[in-house]
Amino acid sequence: MRCKNALLRATDTLAFSALLLVLPNLGIHSLPLCPPPLRVVDAEPQSGPQPPCGMEPVPPYPTLNDLPVVRSWSASDLGNTWKPAECTRWTDLGFTSLVTTSARFPYSSGAPALLHHIGAISERAGMRYWSTTHKRWQMLIVDAHALTGAQHSQRRQDFTPEEMKVSETLYFEQVDNLTGKATYRMQILEASASRIVFNVENVSAMRYSFIPVLRPGEMQSIYFLDRKSDDAWLFYGITRTGKNANKRIAGNESSAINRAVAFYRYVVGIPTDQEPPAAR
Repeated sequence: MRCKNALLRATDTLAFSALLLVLPNLGIHSLPLCPPPLRVVDAEPQSGPQPPCGMEPVPPYPTLNDLPVVRSWSASDLGNTWKPAECTRWTDLGFTSLVTTSARFPYSSGAPALLHHIGAISERAGMRYWSTTHKRWQMLIVDAHALTGAQHSQRRQDFTPEEMKVSETLYFEQVDNLTGKATYRMQILEASASRIVFNVENVSAMRYSFIPVLRPGEMQSIYFLDRKSDDAWLFYGITRTGKNANKRIAGNESSAINRAVAFYRYVVGIPTDQEPPAAR
């Protein structure tokens, strides 16, 4: 039976411009043959996104059979002084781009396997997305590898689950097809049999055509993975670029949405270049 991959698009999708960091493939042995595609919707001009930190998330989780939701948020709705939830540990106010992803996905291998995949930095290389500029599928993450530290560091093997302990800070390097090479910091905030929380931010400047577009700390992501049952997990991700980010990185709405879709597909095991793209 052929899998239907229908994408519901909003008529006025807002811009999401962060260069998304991705998790390694969770493994097709833990996933259905036809995982649900992705639903892009308009943001509601309320108080903004709410990650699952002792409160019901906004946007809420869909059911296991429903489409995951990617929602972009507008600074004109939330204001230039929007304050992130305390559990994100982000201190700066406001944003240039802000996107949330909420999903429920089948997975039965448990938290140690998830930590193993999160730490397998080298497996991120090869992720693809639909380029609205070139009208074709192309590479998003060209190369990625773990580092021994933040400065004067060397390439090393992928991180092991034993290294990914609470309060641990890890560094990796990733080469994006637009901004090239950058160094990132990953912090493990929670790690248990039922919940994994980690955040990521750039610690080196990110450039487009040799022009700095994101200063250190201006690209931030945080991810919450919660075990719902023996064979299902919840996923909530929020990513933002700082309010002073260069507009060169925030101008292509369709490309930003396609990067978000590539991120989601990579997480749940859908081929990242599976037709159709979210936006052409």
